Amino acid sequence: MSNSSDEKHNPVAESDITSAAPKQTGKPVQVDTSDHHNVDAENDIPRPAGWMYKSFRLGPVRLPWYASPPTQLFIVAMVCFLCPGAFNATNGLGGGGQLDATVADNANVAVYSTFSIVGFFAGSIVNRLGIRLTLSFGGIGYFLYIASYLSYNHNSNAGFVTFAGAFLGLCAGLLWSAQGAIMLSYPPEQSKGRYISWFWMIFNLGGVIGSLVPLGQNINSTAGAVNDGTYIGFMMLTFIGAVLAWFLVDARHVRRADGSKVILMKHPTWRTEVCGVWEVLSTESYILLLFPLFFASNWFYSYQFNDVNGAVFNIRTRALNNVLYWTSQIVGAFVFGYALDIESIRRSIKARVALIVLFVLTMVIWGGGYAFQKNYDRAAIEAEDYVTMDWMTSGYVGPMFLYIFYGFFDAAWQTTTYWFMGSLSNNSRKLANFVGFYKGIQSAGAAISYRIDALKAPFMNEFASNWALLAGSLLIAAPVILTKIKDTVPIEEDLRFSDETLEDVEGMGMDTELVRNY
Repeated sequence: MSNSSDEKHNPVAESDITSAAPKQTGKPVQVDTSDHHNVDAENDIPRPAGWMYKSFRLGPVRLPWYASPPTQLFIVAMVCFLCPGAFNATNGLGGGGQLDATVADNANVAVYSTFSIVGFFAGSIVNRLGIRLTLSFGGIGYFLYIASYLSYNHNSNAGFVTFAGAFLGLCAGLLWSAQGAIMLSYPPEQSKGRYISWFWMIFNLGGVIGSLVPLGQNINSTAGAVNDGTYIGFMMLTFIGAVLAWFLVDARHVRRADGSKVILMKHPTWRTEVCGVWEVLSTESYILLLFPLFFASNWFYSYQFNDVNGAVFNIRTRALNNVLYWTSQIVGAFVFGYALDIESIRRSIKARVALIVLFVLTMVIWGGGYAFQKNYDRAAIEAEDYVTMDWMTSGYVGPMFLYIFYGFFDAAWQTTTYWFMGSLSNNSRKLANFVGFYKGIQSAGAAISYRIDALKAPFMNEFASNWALLAGSLLIAAPVILTKIKDTVPIEEDLRFSDETLEDVEGMGMDTELVRNY
């Protein structure tokens, strides 16, 4: 995930990033640190010279260095907090905050249709162009998408909204592939669950704060559409996110707490990266069994946002539901991310338990959704005398908790799916392709589901498709989860998909306590 422009941005002398590679023994290794200006005094693990490798104390807390996995993950999470977070807050209002959801449905069909094509090959593009350029370009797409809704408020130009959606699909495919590669390849194996949860919590905090904006602006309104200020606020957030992406460092400069580096291609070319997609599919063909899991992972958004939140509730209650939905995602990510990193349980066992827990949640939560969906249909909500539900309406508490559990389920599904992928490899190049497949196929499912909703399919039919896809995809993915996820992935296996050697990536000294913290 590097290119020449990335290296110019963060020049580090070659002599500073070359290190010996003793075997990792579980204890600090005494090494000659004369060529290194930054050394962890407590663990004798040297780091290259330069500002990005200096750690600081904030009171009793030692902050990780700038080019460390936690810091880089935080920056990526903030980019997604500001850009996709604003997108989620907009879509979560139902119909993009508009009275008629058709325009938003068509825009989302365009988003996810383009996303599905670009996303499938996005890993190759990210590996060739670098993370900063692809993440920043992605942020621009979110800015334009929200600007199109502001425009629609004044000129009703649905074509511009659809175009902005298609452009966003291109941008988002690159952004999410870069994000996924960082989140899954930067942390050590035993910390991937926590890294995923940290990202997902910060990212969904964007949805929470973004949802508080329209809630505050529309708290005394019972209208159906949001005002201009909501869209302008979201546009400002997405612009800041696009700029923030340039504060990342190139992957080749990242150092873990044990001194090891990220596995990637030292000399990526368009040919090697395009061929890399087919290489992954041919050598790791088991990934095909995870495709239904990927396909189902965003299928439910059109139903939840438009056919539950957008159909049943008025604007201020939709905004409140949005806040609760994204807040529950933070809780879900925390619970599942940390549970998947419990050190006393072998990773292969945790994978099997996670599969069972997801299946049980699918049955229980969507079973409650079925009970709620039986109470209304599309004809009822389109009737002239239909009155949308307000948070002061009797009987609101039940649907409120259902929507909270929908959010919790989404975080559980996404966190666990990312963890499954991260458990299959530590190679940044391979994981960028895995995430590209994930986001591309996920987006194909979302495009189809939004199109089905735009065609006014019966609500119960849409609900049934969600429940069946989620449960069925877990059963199809089970062979991979049961047989391919091991307790660890040997570094020799990770290096097969790279032009790097063991000496290029292995750490300068291992300290298990430090790695456990970072």
